[in-house]
Amino acid sequence: MAFKIKLNGQDRSVDVDGDMPLLWLLRDVLGMTGTKYGCGVAQCGACTVHVDGVAVRACQTTVSAAADRAITTIEGLSPDGMHPVQVAWRDLNVAQCGYCQVGQIMSAAALLAQKAKPSDDDIDAAMSGNICRCGTYPRIRAAIHRVATRGRR
Repeated sequence: MAFKIKLNGQDRSVDVDGDMPLLWLLRDVLGMTGTKYGCGVAQCGACTVHVDGVAVRACQTTVSAAADRAITTIEGLSPDGMHPVQVAWRDLNVAQCGYCQVGQIMSAAALLAQKAKPSDDDIDAAMSGNICRCGTYPRIRAAIHRVATRGRR
């Protein structure tokens, strides 16, 4: 079945099964491999993308649920990698192994777009669905605060 989506600002038409996870559409059909497969059950956050500006887990969001909506992947967050969250991540050396970082960045960007000056509790709530096996949580929080302090989303 044909579905229309707006992927990273561009209108796209895709002919796939509506029950296909958005993650597989993005990675396997459209080549957006920045979005990672982690657990497949929406518990780790590695597959986080934005759908109409809201952080969602692409492994459990179907193509039919994303139809006619704006989808942003890490590739669309900033084509040159200069989104303020990405810059803060680099400046503070947030990533260790790096596998979870795409999902972490996408969740942080959605939080900051929604709340310019989040508290620690806000950050903890927004980031709670993102697991970092390396334990970089203090640096993640510091990077989010850095972006908030500089007033850029």
